Amino acid sequence: MKATQILMEEHRVIERVLNTLEAGAAKLEQGQNVRPGFFIEATDFVKGFADGCHHMKEEGVLFKAMNAQGVPTEGGPIGVMLAEHEMGRSYTRALREAALRLQNGDSTAVKAVIENARGYAALLRQHIFKEDNILFPMADRVVPQAEHDSIFEGFEHVEHEETGEGVHEKYLALAEALEKEMQN
Repeated sequence: MKATQILMEEHRVIERVLNTLEAGAAKLEQGQNVRPGFFIEATDFVKGFADGCHHMKEEGVLFKAMNAQGVPTEGGPIGVMLAEHEMGRSYTRALREAALRLQNGDSTAVKAVIENARGYAALLRQHIFKEDNILFPMADRVVPQAEHDSIFEGFEHVEHEETGEGVHEKYLALAEALEKEMQN
């Protein structure tokens, strides 16, 4: 298995949560009751899994391996991905703040929850498409097969040392719980 395959599998989990965010935003827009904690928990997933684990693997391991093979950060696809990671972090902060306001009884926060949930989902969907179809195939071409073991080791280090033992499983369970909540 290629290191990029691991990241693509994680993309599928992230997309599941994007589906729930979009469903939650649609329900709110239709006037249905969605518990504000749902959106807070979704931002926990984003911060802990999408950003804390997945993006850490990309930024701290894969992108560095690509840099070592001559792929520049500035002016190329890696720079675009890094900028989009930052945009995603901004959406996540704004979504969390709006959901906390909603939880505290501020009904005017509904619009901000909807906008930030949809904005984040739209950003991440096109971001994932670019990584799966442009950046990862590029990485597969430029990073020698002999380097893949060290990339796998770097990914394992992120999962077990940087983010902590069992964190990956915790967020997979959270993704499933968010899905179940939106199915009701």
